[in-house]
Amino acid sequence: MPMPEHGFGAAEPIVIVGMAVEAPGGIDTAESYWELLSHRREALSPFPADRGWALAELFAGSRRHGFKEIHDRGGFLTGAATFDPEFFGISPREAVAMDPQQRVALRVAWRALENGGINPDDMAGHDMGCYLGASATGYGPQMAEFSEYSGHLLAGTALSVISGRIAYTLGSTGPAVTIDSSCASALVAFHAAVRALQNGDCDLALAGGVNVLGSPGFFVEFSKQHALSDDGHCRAYSAQASGTVWAEGAAIFVLQRKSAALRDGRHILAEVLGAAVNHDGHSTEWRRAGQFVPPRDHSGGYSAGAGRHGRGAWHRHQAR
Repeated sequence: MPMPEHGFGAAEPIVIVGMAVEAPGGIDTAESYWELLSHRREALSPFPADRGWALAELFAGSRRHGFKEIHDRGGFLTGAATFDPEFFGISPREAVAMDPQQRVALRVAWRALENGGINPDDMAGHDMGCYLGASATGYGPQMAEFSEYSGHLLAGTALSVISGRIAYTLGSTGPAVTIDSSCASALVAFHAAVRALQNGDCDLALAGGVNVLGSPGFFVEFSKQHALSDDGHCRAYSAQASGTVWAEGAAIFVLQRKSAALRDGRHILAEVLGAAVNHDGHSTEWRRAGQFVPPRDHSGGYSAGAGRHGRGAWHRHQAR
C-alpha cells in the first residue's frame, strides 16, 4: 500500500525487474511459492538428516527440566546441502567450508538475474550493488580449532562474504553489503538497495535475504526461552498460537531505476512506492534492531514496496 510518510516524492521510482526464491518444500520459483501460499499449504518437514546434526541428543536434551520440547519439524530447504562449486569456480574443499548461506545466496542471485533477462556473465565490471540480509547461524568448526578446513573458515563463515562473494563471482563493482538486523535483515537490505539506487551509488542492485541454519542452535535457544510451538506447527496471529517454528529460505530481487529499466527494455514486475526503517526504542523486545515500524502507531510493521495492485511487505512480531 502507498505510504505518504515514506514515499519518494520527487525521487525517481525504483522497480523490480527480476526475482528468485528458494523456500521449504522444494520450492525454487516464485510461481510455486505463490501456489503454496494461495493453497494454504504447510511446508514444514522433519529435521534434515544430511547435515551431521546429532538429532537424537537434540530432541532428548530439550525434554530436560527448564527447556521446552523440540519437535521433529521445521521449515528446511531441501537443497541446502547441494551445490555445484565448479560452476562458480570454487574448489570442492572451499565449498565445504562455506556457510550454506553463501552457497544458497550465490545460486539464488544468479537465478534472479536470469529471471530478469540479464546474463550474469555480463555483470563483470558493471556498477551493480549487492545488498543481502543475513544472520550468523553457527556453521562449521571454530576457527581456533586446527582442522582440514583451516584457511577457508574466515571467508567461509563471515557474514560480509555472503554479499561479497556474489560481487566477486560476478565481477560487479558496485557496493556489496551484508546487513544483520535480526528478523528484519532482508527488508533493511531492500531499503538500503533502494536508497543506493536513488543516490546513484549503483545502476542496478540485487536485494534480499538468506537464512540457512548451520546448526540447530536457534532451536536450543528458543527451547530454553520456552518460545517454541507446543506441537511443531506455527500459527502466527492466531488465538491458538503457542510459539514459533524455525524455518529457512532465500529471496533476491533485481532492482533498477524505472527510467533505466524502460531504457533497457526490462519487464517490470512491480514498482516500489515507499521504504522506511527505524527502531522500536525501549519496547518489549530489544532484539528488534533495525526493525521497520510506522512512526505513527509503532505497531511493528513496515511497507517495503507496493506493486501495481497495492501489495506491500511488512516485518512484524507477535507479542508473547
